[in-house]
Amino acid sequence: MLDVGKIRAITIDLDDTLWPIWPTIERAEKALHQWLCDYAPMTAALFANPAALRDIRAEMTSARPDLKHDMSALRRESIRLALYRAGENPLMADTAFEVFFAERQRVTLFEDALPALQYLSARFPLVALSNGNADLRRIGLAHLFRASICAREFGVGKPDPRIFHAAAGAAETMPQDILHIGDDATLDALGALNAGMQAAWLNRSDAIWPHEQEPHIELAHLGDLSDLIP
Repeated sequence: MLDVGKIRAITIDLDDTLWPIWPTIERAEKALHQWLCDYAPMTAALFANPAALRDIRAEMTSARPDLKHDMSALRRESIRLALYRAGENPLMADTAFEVFFAERQRVTLFEDALPALQYLSARFPLVALSNGNADLRRIGLAHLFRASICAREFGVGKPDPRIFHAAAGAAETMPQDILHIGDDATLDALGALNAGMQAAWLNRSDAIWPHEQEPHIELAHLGDLSDLIP
C-alpha cells in the first residue's frame, strides 16, 4: 500500500508516462527521411530499406557499446554510417540528427499529464528519470522539475538502482522517501522497488503485472494521484 505520509519527493518517467512516444518517433523519422531525400538521396534510399537500416543499427550498437545508454549518439552515428555507406558526406550527420531531434521534442502530452505535473510540483520536488533523450527545456516542462536525470548523461539506465539513487540525490531526499511513477513494470516500478523507493505503476493499457513483487499502487490515470495526495 502507498504510504502518502512518507513522500518527500517524486521521480517520474517521461516517454509513455507523460506522452506517447511512438507517434513522436514516427513523426521525427519522417522529418529525417524528408531531409535526407532533399540533401542526401542515396542515404534516404538506404534508410528506406528496413533490412539495411536494421543492419546499420545493429552494427553501430555492436561497434559502440559505450553508447548503449545514449540514444542520441547511437542515432547520430547510425546516420553517419549510413551516409558513409551511401557514398555521401558523413559530416552531414550532425545536421540530419538535429532535424530528427527537434521533431522528437514536439510531443503531445496525455490529457492528464500537465494537470498532474502542476499539482504534484506545487507539493513536492519533481525529478525526471528517463532512459530516453527527451529535452524538458525544449518541450516546455523544465520549470516544473527540480532536475532531470537521464541514462545518456548518467551512464547507466533504469532499472539499475544507481540511476534511481542519483535521482534521489538530485531531490536531496533518501530513496525510501521518494515515490517513483512510470509506465514500465520492469524498468520503472520494479526498478524503483529494488532501489528502495515507493513505486506507482502507471498502467494505461490495463496490462497484467508481470512480477512477484508488487508496486505500492497501480494507476490507470495520473489524475488518480490528486485524489490520494492532499
